[in-house]
Amino acid sequence: MPDSSRSNYLDPSDEAAAALLARNISGEVVMLNLLRFREVADYSASPELAPAEPISGRDAYQKYAEHTLPFLQAAGGSVLYSGTGEDFLIGPPGKGWDLVLLVRQKSVADFFAFASNQEFLKGLGHRTAALMDSRLLPLVDSPTVDV
Repeated sequence: MPDSSRSNYLDPSDEAAAALLARNISGEVVMLNLLRFREVADYSASPELAPAEPISGRDAYQKYAEHTLPFLQAAGGSVLYSGTGEDFLIGPPGKGWDLVLLVRQKSVADFFAFASNQEFLKGLGHRTAALMDSRLLPLVDSPTVDV
């Protein structure tokens, strides 16, 4: 049962990962990333990655992105879209997202291989330091809806 008491989400739960695997998705998957940054990055969980001077959450996320991109590409993934957002046109006011990403993976297996790469994981602390809240939604093509 999902934990509805959580106000932010930074890492997938074991249950969510198992549910994604259980979907038996064949082929590509696109990950919708919704990201909300901290005003000042919090490196308390990864002090070894902390810069000498405080930086913004956005700048910490840029460090994460620069570290991550080679591993993503090596696993066959690519960034399809990166855009900034603020308030919703339809949705709750003041609850927008700072950055939206669409990241394509060749397969769910490739996504998990990428996400468990030990060299990639060494820079994950930049992401944790950067984010106040996030969502990650796996998307697959839908042949049933024509738009």
